[in-house]
Amino acid sequence: MVIMPVPPSSSPTFQPVLERIAEEVEHTPGRGRPADYIPALAARDPRAFGMAVAELDGTVYGVGDWQEPFSAQSITKVFTLALDLAREGDELWEHVGREPSGNPFNSLVQLEYENGIPRNPFINAGALVVTDRLQTRTGDAAGELLALLRAESGNPDLDFDEEVAASETAHGDRNAALAHLMASYGNIDNPVPVLLDQYFRQCSIAASCADLALAATFLARHGVRADGTRLLSRSQAKQVNAIMLTCGTYDAAGDFAYRVGLPGKSGVGGGIIAVVPGRCALCVWSPGLDERGNSVAGVAALDRFTTLTGLSVF
Repeated sequence: MVIMPVPPSSSPTFQPVLERIAEEVEHTPGRGRPADYIPALAARDPRAFGMAVAELDGTVYGVGDWQEPFSAQSITKVFTLALDLAREGDELWEHVGREPSGNPFNSLVQLEYENGIPRNPFINAGALVVTDRLQTRTGDAAGELLALLRAESGNPDLDFDEEVAASETAHGDRNAALAHLMASYGNIDNPVPVLLDQYFRQCSIAASCADLALAATFLARHGVRADGTRLLSRSQAKQVNAIMLTCGTYDAAGDFAYRVGLPGKSGVGGGIIAVVPGRCALCVWSPGLDERGNSVAGVAALDRFTTLTGLSVF
C-alpha cells in the first residue's frame, strides 16, 4: 500500500509550532560548543539555530537559519546507506552490523575484538564500509550521494565544501586507522587513500535545513523518491528508519529515542534529521554540541516538536 501525500489544504501548518520552538530555544542557556577537532567547523556560532519541516508533497516550513547551508557531516551516512542498500540488499549486512555500539563514534576498540566488522552503518567505521562498498559499485560514491541530495532537495547548487574536506583530510588520522584496521581483516575493497577521499568529500557536503528535510522525505514516503520512483523497498525503508532510531545519534541513541521518539541522524556540524513515517521529515541545526557529538539545541527542539504535535513512532 502506498501512503499518498496529504494535500496542503487539509494539512495543518507546522509554522506556529516551529516559531514557538525557536522562541523557547532562544532563551535556553548552555547550548554546547562546536566541533573543535575539525577546524573548519570550530568557528560556527553555537547559538545559531534553524529548523525545517518538509511534508510529503514538498511543502516546507522553516524558522530561524533554516536556509543557511552548514556542513552535513554524518547526516550524509543515511543517504549513502540507502544508495548502497538499494544496490546490494542484504549482502551489505555481512560486512556491517545493525546494533548500537555503546562506544564513541570513532572508537577502534570494538573493531579489534569483532574482527573488523563495525557494529552499525552510522559509526565512522561502519560508514567507511558502506562508502567503500558504494564506491566499488559506482566508481564515485561521493558523486552518487551528491546527485541524490540535489535531486531529492530540488537544489542543484548543493556541493562539497572543499575547505571542510581539506580540514578533515588534514585531521583524519583516526579515520585512516579505522580503515586500515578493517582492511587488515579483508573488510575494505578499495585502496584506503581512495576510500578516505570519498568519505571526507561525502561528509563535507554543505546543505540547509530545508535541503536536508526535503532530501529525507523518501524515508517518510516508505522509500519513494520525490519524482515518484522507488529508491528502497518499503521493507528497506523500514530498516533504515529502525537503524536511525537505534544508532543514529552515536552512543546517545537511547536517550534520543526516549526524548524525541523518532528515527534521527545527527552530524557534528550541528544538524539532525528526523523522520515521521507517512507524514513528514525534519531537519534542525545548531552548531553547539554536547559531549557525545549531538546538537544541544537540536535535540531539545525535536523533543519539543514531538511533544507539541504528538507526532512520534510511539
